[in-house]
Amino acid sequence: MVLNVLELVGLVAFAASGALAGVRARLDIFGVVVVGLATALGGGIIRDVLLGVQPPTTLQTWYYLSAGAATALIVFAFHPHVARLHKAVLVADAVGLGVFATAGTAVALQLDAPVYTACLIGMTTGIGGGVIRDLLLRSIPLVLRKEIYALAALLGASMVGLGHVLGLPEGPVTAVAATTVVAVRLLALWRRWNAPVARDSA
Repeated sequence: MVLNVLELVGLVAFAASGALAGVRARLDIFGVVVVGLATALGGGIIRDVLLGVQPPTTLQTWYYLSAGAATALIVFAFHPHVARLHKAVLVADAVGLGVFATAGTAVALQLDAPVYTACLIGMTTGIGGGVIRDLLLRSIPLVLRKEIYALAALLGASMVGLGHVLGLPEGPVTAVAATTVVAVRLLALWRRWNAPVARDSA
């Protein structure tokens, strides 16, 4: 139950960030909703496609799609006010990243995916929606630039995988791993940590 609530919080946060990006790109209302839904649902759909889950989990129940669409519409209507909540959206986004990356790993392990594969699928679940958002808006995906985002997701996914190998209880391990992802992501934002980039050759 708690995991479902956190997933819904993350979904709403991802939908809001995608919709805000769509508003900034001057998309119409349909475009804003599409980008918001792609950001919110994209990672989970990629996970389920890779694992052979048909139809994808987020398309099996109405409330995922409805929550994402409603969030995008609210952002479209009240975007000047939502934009002022930038820090709150970043925190919720970090929660979503942690929950999706670790839960995605746990789901892959439950479906008997190898640990290595499950960790990569978990990371993809966390970052997939943002990559789709950036590609739709014709920009280099954020995770390929410099922020500590994908690395935080991979860390959490790896913790879940390690817990599975050691035979530790899945629930507590997933909770600790998700909390670690959120902490690393927020600390990186606060301290402005970035992954290294290549120096200019000139």
